[in-house]
Amino acid sequence: MPIAAAAFVAVAVWAVVAYNRLVRDANLVREAWSGIDVQFRMRYDLVPALVETVKGYRLHERALFEEVAAARARCAGTASIADKGAAESALTRGIRSLFAVAEAYPELKASRNFLDLQKSLTEVEDRIQHARRYYNGTVRDYNIRVESFPGMAVARAARFRRADYFELELATQRDAPGVVL
Repeated sequence: MPIAAAAFVAVAVWAVVAYNRLVRDANLVREAWSGIDVQFRMRYDLVPALVETVKGYRLHERALFEEVAAARARCAGTASIADKGAAESALTRGIRSLFAVAEAYPELKASRNFLDLQKSLTEVEDRIQHARRYYNGTVRDYNIRVESFPGMAVARAARFRRADYFELELATQRDAPGVVL
């Protein structure tokens, strides 16, 4: 009887430890997503200033301005990670298009305000890329714990689910947009 009791206690302790590890890893995933979200908000704050700066040079790119504004709005309104990836990809394409249009206007490219916005966006894009890597790393660690034996027994019993990686639509968009300063 004492051996059975000791075995039961050992299994119970293991289950508690495994559960606590899952809780910790799930919290790390949420924290990592929050880090990405902070960087996205910084980018969202820069986009209107970029659009206004470019508009100030009387460029006839109304459709592009509307596309960027719509992409920004979609980004702010998405909830799922997959939808967020698609919306962020659209916003990145729009920002790249704005920079491409600016190439045709030397006076715009020389503007201090435009150059400052370019630099700020480049820095934010770099931080988004780093935050995305950190998030995906925490998701990987969490998913390994949720999907591998023996932890998956506790994960299933406690209803821990696999987390989604944050991915952009196209492989070419996985790098921060190139901005010429």
